[in-house]
Amino acid sequence: MINVSEQHAQHAPRSLIVTFYGAYGRHVPGPVPVAELIRLLAAVGVDAPSVRSSVSRLKRRGLLLPARTERGAAGYELSAQARQLLDDGDRRIYAAVPPGDEGWVLAVFSVPESERQKRHVLRSRLAGLGFGTAAPGVWIAPARLYEETRHALERLGLDGYVDLFRGEHLGFAPTARAVARWWDLEAIAAQHEAFLDRHERVLESWRRRADTPPEDAYRDYLLALDSWRHLPYTDPGLPARLLPADWPGARSAAVFHALHERLRDAGAAYAGLPPRPDGP
Repeated sequence: MINVSEQHAQHAPRSLIVTFYGAYGRHVPGPVPVAELIRLLAAVGVDAPSVRSSVSRLKRRGLLLPARTERGAAGYELSAQARQLLDDGDRRIYAAVPPGDEGWVLAVFSVPESERQKRHVLRSRLAGLGFGTAAPGVWIAPARLYEETRHALERLGLDGYVDLFRGEHLGFAPTARAVARWWDLEAIAAQHEAFLDRHERVLESWRRRADTPPEDAYRDYLLALDSWRHLPYTDPGLPARLLPADWPGARSAAVFHALHERLRDAGAAYAGLPPRPDGP
């Protein structure tokens, strides 16, 4: 299996906590006890002080709420906002079939100069959702991202500055050439290659094993998911016909989904959960 100390250097504690709640923590009945959270994060190389400081930041952001378990132990549960974020993320992170042509959603915004900070937040949020830049103040993404975009803009109070449209690209440049202007495809491809460099060998190692020990499965799955879950936001899932012939996205998706199928349920046993009959 992959060396934990090597992987720890590539994964921020706060990100791993969010990944844990997305994979397992939100399915725990009631809040996750602090002691259990520390145990489960230690398995991926995060020490107790880092867990506590990262949890404090997530509390300040309104994503985690302090709560008591039935036995009175201190713990944390997800806020409604955090659950909405995770639900929106599921549709991207666990999408198994590459999307076909579906048209586009356009975000057209205008922010007064007196509120320039909101303009920065708006640009950052659209970029974080996977939008490309078609022109100044005009951002573009595959049409299926409309609902998630609406949720995000409403949550940040930015919906009053933006108009959203659905449409198709009619020219003048071929759409594949336009896509290469709207997104930095080389940078996105490099992130797919980095994921493959870290996790393809992990998958090969598991394929040589007949057993699936829960702690090993939990560790390798959580680290792979933490690497993968950012990629469907950097790469919005453009149609294959618009991408270079050697695009690495399909290969990295295949590696992640193979690790998910092999490790997720075994890792759930280490987290104290039963296998899920369906869903991510």
